[in-house]
Amino acid sequence: MHLLELKNIRKYFATQKAVDDISFSIEKGSIFGLLGPNGAGKTTLLRIITGIFFEDSGEVLFEGRKFDAAKDVSLIGYMPEEKGLYKKMKVGEQALYFAQLKGLSRTRATERVRYWFNKLEMNTWWNKKVEDLSKGMHQKLQFIITVLHEPRLIILDEPFSGLDPVNANVIKDEIFRLAKEGSTIIFSTHRMEQVEEICDHIVLVNKGKKLLDGTVQGVKQDFKENVYSLELGDTGPLQSHTDVYDLVGQKNGKFHVRIKGGHSANELLQLLLNQGISVHSFNELLPSLNDIFIRLVETTPASRQFEQVQ
Repeated sequence: MHLLELKNIRKYFATQKAVDDISFSIEKGSIFGLLGPNGAGKTTLLRIITGIFFEDSGEVLFEGRKFDAAKDVSLIGYMPEEKGLYKKMKVGEQALYFAQLKGLSRTRATERVRYWFNKLEMNTWWNKKVEDLSKGMHQKLQFIITVLHEPRLIILDEPFSGLDPVNANVIKDEIFRLAKEGSTIIFSTHRMEQVEEICDHIVLVNKGKKLLDGTVQGVKQDFKENVYSLELGDTGPLQSHTDVYDLVGQKNGKFHVRIKGGHSANELLQLLLNQGISVHSFNELLPSLNDIFIRLVETTPASRQFEQVQ
């Protein structure tokens, strides 16, 4: 079942289309990647989803019904890229304050904050001021404030920014756990390797348009280029070009070949066998999300960014 559906969303600022007819849906319990370069429309979409902005046209559905910002905002946890904490306030008081803003009683807020501070090893920072936190600790506090009221939808915009590898893994493990326990997570980032590791489904936007929508593996399959990695026995050099393949590179002792149109992987293997070449390993190389991201973003027509509102 869909937790969230966006249908033909448009949002204009002056004569610029910040979001131009974008639709997608997010399954309950999934980790959804919202991707795009700076200025793509991601932040506008997130602000529409959280009720900060209202769409000019289209519809947002939350759990199958029209999204009501006044009622549904308490069911959402939003961690924006730009931080909004009170620097002079003590860390523990800050977390309790936000927990109560989300509707928790003082007792329940204290219980939840203590639980998360203990889990993320923040207890010793309870009475320190927010301005004394490192960037990484600041990020951990933001994450706690985002999730402590147990929202159904968690929106994380660049959640690993400033975190060292150890703490990044801690937050990543919590993201997986929250999704497994039923939370739905929107993960927005520029780091494609994190998307490949974490997300189930992705949408790529650029200049207000949706360019891509699918599962991570499905997208990589859609953009594959029939390139294979071969580890060969000690049987002499590999030909650079044949009727079946072209040699396109070599890395770590393995040959990368592209099978030509109209030919198959079985034909490649048979050709090598006929030439007396032994094959120790044979794997298809799928493009990385980073490669796909760059390819699509670079080919988006520049004119889309400043289309005049009709």
